[in-house]
Amino acid sequence: MQGVLTGFAVIAVVIAVGYVLGLRGHLGPQGREVLTKLAFHVASPALLFTTLATADLSVIFSSRLLVTALSTVVVAGVFVAVGVARRWGGGRTTIGALCSGYVNSGNLGIPIAVYVLGDASLVAPVLLLQLVLVTPVAVTILDLSRGGRTGPLWRVLLTPLRNPIALGSLAGVAVAASGVRVPDAVMDPVTLIGNMSVPAVLLAFGIGLCGSTVPLRGVERRPVLLAVALKTVGQPAVAWALASGVFGLRGAQLLDVVVTSALPAAQNLYTYASTYGVGERLARDAILVSTVVSVPVLVGVAAVLG
Repeated sequence: MQGVLTGFAVIAVVIAVGYVLGLRGHLGPQGREVLTKLAFHVASPALLFTTLATADLSVIFSSRLLVTALSTVVVAGVFVAVGVARRWGGGRTTIGALCSGYVNSGNLGIPIAVYVLGDASLVAPVLLLQLVLVTPVAVTILDLSRGGRTGPLWRVLLTPLRNPIALGSLAGVAVAASGVRVPDAVMDPVTLIGNMSVPAVLLAFGIGLCGSTVPLRGVERRPVLLAVALKTVGQPAVAWALASGVFGLRGAQLLDVVVTSALPAAQNLYTYASTYGVGERLARDAILVSTVVSVPVLVGVAAVLG
């Protein structure tokens, strides 16, 4: 219980600081845009590289990761199906699908893994899944859907290599797979830059709340409600059904996959939406509402399965 409350308290404080900065205008009218660009083009790629470069890639073969992957595909697929039927557009539907299944495994998942699950490394599988597979695929789709760009097949296949988020992830995996140890003279400054990522994302999110309308209103109400329902209820339910009914997980292993699946949508999704100029309000509202709703969900999961 303490881990859930601690993780949410940390996020709330930093977002509140961003809100105050925006309210007082200390960073000027372009403050949110600068923080967003800093996070997307510099800090987040550095963080992804340092995280993956030292990761144990063997965790990708665990049954728990397979449960997480399948539950992500299911809920994202449901949103995509509805988005296509409703003609919400490729970029907007991609952001909504991410909000439905991309969990906050970093700044919230780590403290919850420590205090609820007792081991910070238990969040590594879902973190790797999202960094190595989900993020490159999603940003590639966003790249291709922006402006309706077309071109030869080789250019489409190289799209991830033109995106800093995907490039940072792929570079980190390449280093981890090769077994090469990056010298401290290189890794230390990259790590220092990467440490700016989470604060920059949360501060930008807080600034973005200034002057914003109340969530769950307007044209984005239905997409937000769908994304929040899938994220906070659908994904943990699917993960529980798969883990217990298909893979036979019990006890601590079952608690692990359900808790990680019940985490809210990650704040960096707002950075992606802002960078590509699509689904910004959808991302902002889905993150905010799913974060609030996930508190009782996580407490309930920990109480029942813990």
